[in-house]
Amino acid sequence: MDLKQYVTIVEDWPKKGVRFKDITTLMDNGDAYRYATDQIVEYAKEMNIDLVVGPEARGFIIGCPVAYVLGVGFAPVRKEGKLPRETVKVDYGLEYGKDVLTIHKDAIRPGQRVLITDDLLATGGTIEATIKLVEELGGVVAGCAFLIELTYLNGREKLNGYDMLRLMEY
Repeated sequence: MDLKQYVTIVEDWPKKGVRFKDITTLMDNGDAYRYATDQIVEYAKEMNIDLVVGPEARGFIIGCPVAYVLGVGFAPVRKEGKLPRETVKVDYGLEYGKDVLTIHKDAIRPGQRVLITDDLLATGGTIEATIKLVEELGGVVAGCAFLIELTYLNGREKLNGYDMLRLMEY
């Protein structure tokens, strides 16, 4: 299935010059969403995944159905102040400053094999921070899966050799 036909390109959003890749038109098509999910599930099956981790909010949209099909848990990575129990955190760089991502301190057991999911790999900052959180808790990042990779932003370089699946590239 050509998933690109289900992604809507929105010109000049959120600012002039940006060609935003809107995945909501993929998600609202049951066949396309199922196909994308199934592709990530097949990738994950080969890695003996124990847990799926995804950063908010679109990492949840990608990761939760994958975890459900695999019969494993899902652990959310959220911005600081959004998780109710004790967390670990990591600062990461944004285009114009810094932000903080957190995960519950008990979300990952040492040695668990983790698949990190998100909708998009752009500059790689969010995924790099998510990898740090997983590894700080003793998890093993078995792979990362994305619907889209924006190759011109070189985010793959921040994955430092981690196994990766992307279903589309721009």
